[in-house]
Amino acid sequence: MVVIKIIANKRNSIKLHPTQIIVLGFSSVILIGAILLNLSIASKNGQSVGFVNALFTSTSAVCVTGLVVVDTATHWTTFGQIVILSLIQIGGLGFMTMATLFALLVGKRITLKERLVMKEALNQFKVSGVVRLTKYILVLTFVVEFIGALLLSIRFIPIYGVKKGIGLSIFHSVSAFCNAGFDLIGNFRSLTPFSSDILISLTICLLIVLGGLGFRVILEIIQGRSFKKFSLHTKLVITITILLILIGSFSIYILEYNNPDTMAKLTMKGKILTSIFHGITPRTAGFNTLPTDKLTTGSIFLTIVFMFIGGSPGSTAGGIKTTTIGVLIATIVSVIRGREDTEMFGRRISRDLVNKSLTIMGLAMLLIILVTMILSVTEQGFTFVEMFFEASSAFATVGLSLGITPDLSFLGKIVLSITMLSGRVGPLTLILALAQRGQNKAMMRYPEEKVIVG
Repeated sequence: MVVIKIIANKRNSIKLHPTQIIVLGFSSVILIGAILLNLSIASKNGQSVGFVNALFTSTSAVCVTGLVVVDTATHWTTFGQIVILSLIQIGGLGFMTMATLFALLVGKRITLKERLVMKEALNQFKVSGVVRLTKYILVLTFVVEFIGALLLSIRFIPIYGVKKGIGLSIFHSVSAFCNAGFDLIGNFRSLTPFSSDILISLTICLLIVLGGLGFRVILEIIQGRSFKKFSLHTKLVITITILLILIGSFSIYILEYNNPDTMAKLTMKGKILTSIFHGITPRTAGFNTLPTDKLTTGSIFLTIVFMFIGGSPGSTAGGIKTTTIGVLIATIVSVIRGREDTEMFGRRISRDLVNKSLTIMGLAMLLIILVTMILSVTEQGFTFVEMFFEASSAFATVGLSLGITPDLSFLGKIVLSITMLSGRVGPLTLILALAQRGQNKAMMRYPEEKVIVG
C-alpha cells in the first residue's frame, strides 16, 4: 500500500479527510504513470513523447477515459502499453482497491483509517464489510476479465497470431471492463474494423455493461435474488441501465440508418450490432465501431447526453451516474403528481439524497460549461460542438472524440487532464477535498421564507 502509506503516515501532523486521500491517491498514480510514459523506452521512436503528452495519457488511463493524443498501438512500445494497461486496471478498480490487494498479499492488517478511505472510494454507506467487498471485487474483476479475454482471443488469435492475439485480447478485455476505451487496433480506428463481428461486438458490450453496473449490483445478481428482493439501489441501476440501452440503441438505429458515412452501407446484422454498440459505449466506455466524427448531429447530441449520465456508482464508469438521474426523474414525477416525498418502487428517498443528486448534476453541468468556455479561448480552428463534445467526454471519462484530441494545445491538454480527474473522483468529492471539509451539520437553522420559482 505504497501510495496510501505515504499519505496516511502523515495523519498525525496533517489530518486528511478520506476524500482528500482519494484525490491525492489518484494524483500520485497519475504522476508516476506520466514519469514512466515520458521515458524514451516507452515510445517506439526512441524519443520522449513530452511530459504534457505523457501526463495527459496517464490521466486518461488512470481516469479510465480513453482520450489519446497519440495512437496507442503505433506510438507506444510494449513497455508503454503495459504501463497504460496497468494504469487502466488501477484506475478502474480504484487505487484503494489495488492497495488493499497488495496489503492482503503481504498479510498486512487494514487499519480503520484505510477502511474509512475504502468506504468513501467504494461509495458504501458504512465501514463494516468494506474489506470483504474489496475481496469480492478483486476476484470478480479478474474472473470477468479472464473470460472476456478468452472470448476475444477466439477472434484475435486467428487474425494476429498467438502472441499478439493474446496480448490484444487481454488489453481489450481489461480496457472494456474498466470502461477505459483504449485500443490497440491502430491508426485511431478503435473497433471500427469489427463493426459487423458478433463475437467481438457483443463481448465488448457485455464487459462494458458489467463494468458499468457497479460491483454491489453484480454481487446481488450473482446471489440469485429475484428482482423484488433486490435493494432499491440495484433496482434503480438495472431499470435505468436497461432503459438507456434500449433508448440509445433504437435512437442510433433511426438516426444513422441512412447515413452514408456510417451505417448506410452495412448489412442489417451490422446495423443492429452497431446500434446496440453505440447505445452502450457512450456511457463512459469510449470504444466505437462507427466513425464518431461522421455521426449525424442528432447522434452526436444523444452521445453527449449519454456521456453526461454515465454508468452507476461503485463501478468503473464515470458521468453523474444512473442513480443520480434516476432520483432526479423520480423527484420530477413526484412533484408533478403532487407528492411531498420522492418515491420509487414503494420506497421514499430522503431529501438529503435528492439534494446531493441536484448538487452533483449542477456541479457537473457547471464544470462542462466552464471547460468548454476555456477551450473556446485556448483552442483555435475547432467548432463549438467539437469542444463541447470533448469537454463532456473528458468529464464523463468516456474517451469518445470528434478527432480533435491530438491537435489540442498545451493549455487544452492540461485543462482536459484536470477535467478527467474531476470526473473520475466525482465533482462533489473533489470540491469537498479542496474545501477540506466533510459533511458538517449546521448548528443553527434560519427562519424559512418563500421564494417564487418557475
